[in-house]
Amino acid sequence: MTHTDYGKSVRQGPEPNWEAVQAGPEFTELRRRLRVFVFPMTAFFLVWYLLYVLVAAYLSDFMAIKLVGNINVGIVFGLLQFVSTFVITGLYVRYAGNRLDPIADKIRHEIEGEDK
Repeated sequence: MTHTDYGKSVRQGPEPNWEAVQAGPEFTELRRRLRVFVFPMTAFFLVWYLLYVLVAAYLSDFMAIKLVGNINVGIVFGLLQFVSTFVITGLYVRYAGNRLDPIADKIRHEIEGEDK
């Protein structure tokens, strides 16, 4: 039977004690680390997207400035929305691999009753 630092049994017969898992320090740390990344990155992306929409709505002359041929500022900003999405995804994958997955693996091993 696996126990966590706070003394509640994680395994309870064939099914895990999910309340004990959720109350555990590892799960609390996992949630904290997830929030540290997700909330600021979500705020950044929403501000960036809202900026794009507001500039397109109120500064149409600026967005219409031609840069090269028929490519204007608006097209570049629009494409940068896609680029920023891919960059954020890459950052999250790296962050999750380094900061979230080790704790999640530890929790999974405790739940499954495996020794690591």
